Amino acid sequence: MNETRALSSRAEPFSALQAVAAGMDFAELQLGVNGLFWNEYRPEDAACRIWHWRDGVAKRLTPDGFSVRSRVYEYGGGAFCLTLDGVVFVNEADQQLYRQTLDGEPRVLTSGDCRYGDLHFANGRVLAVEEQLDQHRLVAIDLAGGARQVLAEGADFYAAPTLSPNGQRLAWIEWSRPHQPWTSTRLMVAEGDFSAPRCVAGEQVEESIQQPRFDADGRLYCLTDRGGHWQPWGETSAGLQALPSAEADHAPAPWQLGGCTWLPVGDQFLATWSEAGFGRLALGDEDFTGVYSRFRHLALDEQFIYCIAASPISPSAVIAIDRASHEEKVLAGGIAPLPAEHISRPQTLRYPSGSGEAHGFFYPAMSGETQPPLVVFIHGGPTSACYPMLDPRIQYWTQRGFAVADLNYRGSSGYGREYRQALHLRWGEVDVEDACAVVSYLAGEGLIDGANAFIRGGSAGGYTTLCALAFRQVFRAGASLYGVSDPIALGRATHKFEGDYLDWLIGDPERDAERYAARTPLLHANNISVPVIFFQGELDAVVVPQQTRDMVAALERNGIPVQAHYYPDERHGFRRAANQAHALEQEWKFYRRVMGLTD
Repeated sequence: MNETRALSSRAEPFSALQAVAAGMDFAELQLGVNGLFWNEYRPEDAACRIWHWRDGVAKRLTPDGFSVRSRVYEYGGGAFCLTLDGVVFVNEADQQLYRQTLDGEPRVLTSGDCRYGDLHFANGRVLAVEEQLDQHRLVAIDLAGGARQVLAEGADFYAAPTLSPNGQRLAWIEWSRPHQPWTSTRLMVAEGDFSAPRCVAGEQVEESIQQPRFDADGRLYCLTDRGGHWQPWGETSAGLQALPSAEADHAPAPWQLGGCTWLPVGDQFLATWSEAGFGRLALGDEDFTGVYSRFRHLALDEQFIYCIAASPISPSAVIAIDRASHEEKVLAGGIAPLPAEHISRPQTLRYPSGSGEAHGFFYPAMSGETQPPLVVFIHGGPTSACYPMLDPRIQYWTQRGFAVADLNYRGSSGYGREYRQALHLRWGEVDVEDACAVVSYLAGEGLIDGANAFIRGGSAGGYTTLCALAFRQVFRAGASLYGVSDPIALGRATHKFEGDYLDWLIGDPERDAERYAARTPLLHANNISVPVIFFQGELDAVVVPQQTRDMVAALERNGIPVQAHYYPDERHGFRRAANQAHALEQEWKFYRRVMGLTD
């Protein structure tokens, strides 16, 4: 299971292991008095480590034996912050805070059974979201001796603790069950000793607020979707008022803590937003988009704009953009695994589905075949999104003669609140409808062979995959990667962050029992008449392994060709290179056998 076998007896230009090795990624770019820092993930050892860039030189700061990753709300984020002489970070193994100077070794700052995330440094203390079993609060931890102060508690969830420059105003985001952070949150502010917080927004109207910011004068800003998209709003004496901005989402759904996709700068702001799925970057009216199509984790100084960016022909990279000349410089990453002429470029998809329309990106097969087989990619979440950037996994398929449709089905983020809310109580319906409609649309355009369409998805995308196979006769086979096959079982076993998510997606498990039964792939396994392949991590706490085992057993009882691969060292989402490569290669071989092709 831990070794990657050769693809076939013939030489292949782009192996599964190469595709996975190209999946290096970056997160949490931060700029401080000591230079630029970021968290870097490398698939060869599945570790995340802080790197420090200064004076044209990048140096790894995190020593061997540590990995910088938070597990708060299971999805983590905000795993480190800058201090005056170094960093404070969350160590993946024990979820405790460690302090490290630029020339020293990490020293433990906290101990116990709490987990930490969304770290911010201010006035000698680390502000953080603290998780203890199912309780969450905001705390401040003193760097000198580790003394801890509770700043806010009582709400179900917290995010983004932010202190004004003068230290007198503390802002944060909180929300309560049954809401998710992309449906309804509150913007809170406390002043002075922080003992009397007040709600600034989100109490009178249901809105999703994220990324609060103070400017140099202490004025408060945030992103809110009360106008239909996540856009910048600013504090006035009359309440929040919209700032002039593009009518588009300026942030993704906040699955992880610590996001930064906009920053107030004087009387302007630096921001990225989405237009037809493609990212834009601007400071005020000045466009800095250049060749890139996605931007994350923004920072800037007087000379440069810094961010994590990617393009259709280059993977994620840490870049610096000169504010005067707009010249782009890659500081780390961004090395494409294929020559540009061999890369399939994303084409915007906007197609009719049911009574509405859906979005996504189409990647033509590189074989030159006029009507190639199709693989439909279904992202997880389901309130998440795919982006038009170089994904080596997609190129793995297009290199082998498959076209790919990477879907932002209804319910995805990036297209405004109404589109995102379209999945409310309709999960397993509109997403499936969009996945099937793209096949008929592309076949009607003469771009694919509709009789050779396959569907794949991870987590929530695995649920859509299994529903499509159970309730429609469109696909020749499918792949479920740690996918949901029994929503009721998921609701019993899942963690607090998603504890009420299914009620929003499908309904109340007791009151809407018939609806659950109608949309549970496990209960309709006898409707599946095509082969299915499964991939599952044994340590998965979100979709527990028993879900996959039950679905596999049901298909086997019905005589359906089925394969299942279990990985003892993986959680929800595979991180180890050997396992990722093995799963990718096995899926490709599986589809080839379904089409009657030999290796």
